[in-house]
Amino acid sequence: MKILSVAVCSALFLNFSLANSELIEKAKSFGLVALPKDKTSLEKFIEESAQDSKVYPTTQARVELGKMLYFDPRLSKSGIISCNTCHNLGYGGADNIPASTGHKWTPNPHHINAPTVYNSVFNSVQFWDGRAAHLAAQAAGPMTAEPEMASSPQRVEEIIKSIPEYVKFFEKAYNKGVDIDFDLITATIGIFERTLVTPSRFDDFLNGKENALTKEEKAGLDLFIEKGCVSCHNGVNLGGSMQAFEVVSKYKFANIGDFKGDKDGMVKTPVLRNIMLTAPYFHNGAIWDIEEAIKEMGSIQLGIEITDKEANSIASFFKSLNGKMPKITYPILPPSTKQTPKPELDY
Repeated sequence: MKILSVAVCSALFLNFSLANSELIEKAKSFGLVALPKDKTSLEKFIEESAQDSKVYPTTQARVELGKMLYFDPRLSKSGIISCNTCHNLGYGGADNIPASTGHKWTPNPHHINAPTVYNSVFNSVQFWDGRAAHLAAQAAGPMTAEPEMASSPQRVEEIIKSIPEYVKFFEKAYNKGVDIDFDLITATIGIFERTLVTPSRFDDFLNGKENALTKEEKAGLDLFIEKGCVSCHNGVNLGGSMQAFEVVSKYKFANIGDFKGDKDGMVKTPVLRNIMLTAPYFHNGAIWDIEEAIKEMGSIQLGIEITDKEANSIASFFKSLNGKMPKITYPILPPSTKQTPKPELDY
């Protein structure tokens, strides 16, 4: 009897392992991609994903300088708003409000919320309408948008050049006498943002660690694939590319804001990495509950009804996408000088 029990347990374990390996291969066959598990391969993958990395390769000096710029509110007209204001690195890389709020407490005029900056290097495009090709181009947008940071390229350049320590940091990161222009400043912010990558248990699972996911999370992953969610949420970010929106039916909160996507009605698919940390959902932040968001996507994109139980199962899988956040030490920013432009609050 004892020998039989051992044999049965061994057979069950073999079948369970086979089921795990089949699920891994199934996920890969539907276009889901894991982050590389070793540091060297991951750094290479990041560099290959950054569209401007051949012109501006990543170095530690550039990353540290980019981090300072990312957190420096002086780059805004008011001296209050930094990149981190709307892309809070301690808060899922977003601001977790329906419509991002900027200069003079102005809400986004189109009622758009801020996508997460974490893992954004892997997106094929930036912004909800895909208008920026890479991170440097994205960094330039909010800095010069009136409802956001309300600055200008000239003002940003003047601020940096007026601070001797910043000039030294740029010369260390690039070369002595480097022209510190707006493009170089935004490129340096983008270099820092490349490092904001969050490997997760999902990556461990796809890389062969079969016990990295719980039984419930594996069931949710399989359902996520079977329901067709992977048709848009694929690749290494499970999103981040331009896709058609409202394919089958209308989004029930489409009347909130006037965002319609790009000229062809295409919208950047939300990244699912860390999705449990980045509510509210959809471009206009109209849905706070992840299960409701899943059911709504099933309706408008796939033309199917996803039950409460199924939505809960898929949400269980999403928990495995919560990644390991990089350790970020808040930088001590160099002091302004008499030549540094003063804040303009526009009260």
